[in-house]
Amino acid sequence: MVVSGFWKGRRVLLTGHTGFKGAWLSLWLERLGAAVTAVALEPDTAPSLHAMLTPFAGQRQHLTDIRDLAALERIVAEARPEIVFHLAAEALVRRSYSDPVGTFGTNVMGTVNLLQALRRAPEAKAVVIVTTDKVYENDESGRPFEEKDRLGGKDPYSASKACAELVAASFRASFFAEGGPAIATARAGNVVGGGDFSADRLVPDFVRAVERGEPIRLRSPMAVRPWQHVVEPLAGYLMLAEALALRPSEAPEAVNFGPDPAQFASVATVAEALGRAFERPLPWLPAGGVHPPEARQLRLSSRLAAERLGWRPLLSLDETLAWTAEWYRAQSSGAAMRQVTEAQIAAYEALRRPRRVEAA
Repeated sequence: MVVSGFWKGRRVLLTGHTGFKGAWLSLWLERLGAAVTAVALEPDTAPSLHAMLTPFAGQRQHLTDIRDLAALERIVAEARPEIVFHLAAEALVRRSYSDPVGTFGTNVMGTVNLLQALRRAPEAKAVVIVTTDKVYENDESGRPFEEKDRLGGKDPYSASKACAELVAASFRASFFAEGGPAIATARAGNVVGGGDFSADRLVPDFVRAVERGEPIRLRSPMAVRPWQHVVEPLAGYLMLAEALALRPSEAPEAVNFGPDPAQFASVATVAEALGRAFERPLPWLPAGGVHPPEARQLRLSSRLAAERLGWRPLLSLDETLAWTAEWYRAQSSGAAMRQVTEAQIAAYEALRRPRRVEAA
């Protein structure tokens, strides 16, 4: 269950709240009644979803670099968190090639610093560390990855996230085995949805192409990815955190959140579907130039999430892209985007509520 009294008044520490997924989760936690302390850098896009959703009622927000251990320790001591969501990261593959030092510093040492700070947080019960579907050693077979598969990663982003997985496992075994919070890593598929303005991502690149009236340029049109709307993995993170806090012996230590296998699709297929969703069927063209290598096949198995958490994806690819197009159309028309975003969260919550069966 996503809608739960568990979150009312719960002290939550959220890192990465100014990012795309972090802003959605900030709003959702506010909606659930959690008392949130948030830590991140300034948004690195303009516009930014975080700015559109501000103010966040009752949240304590800190613009702090998670590579600063002393500052993070002060924030954790003040927040006294019960639940922690770690989303702060360098999240772009292509940027990781241009800044590998910064990528490893944030994604590895940022995770180390957070877990070190939590060693002095006796009230912490659950920690969800968000990594990526790209943590697996990809042999390009197209087989859906399962949590027991070998970790790897050729590019700095993927490798740094695989390192974060090892960091989480090390701290769990070394410092929290006899007490302290339960720790799990969450590996989500390729996330889309309203409010993403990053460079080198398919949906915001498509939206910008629409605004210019130009074809979108695709680097790897035949690459297959596990696409899903942002609310799907966020629901999984919430359900995982609740399970870690209430049923730690039953909760998985690492779990995939991906779409239904029938929804895996190539970049070109999604670009064409976006054209239909936006009613702007712009042609796509191959991107010229030389680009860093990217995986051709990336699929996830979410069977463990279903078995251990009761989580399943609910939105088809067409529904995912329709919700996404609806959000950007609303933004273009000048709508109040906080209300639009919250309405989509509410619609998704309604889908997850158990349906009452009327007596015959």
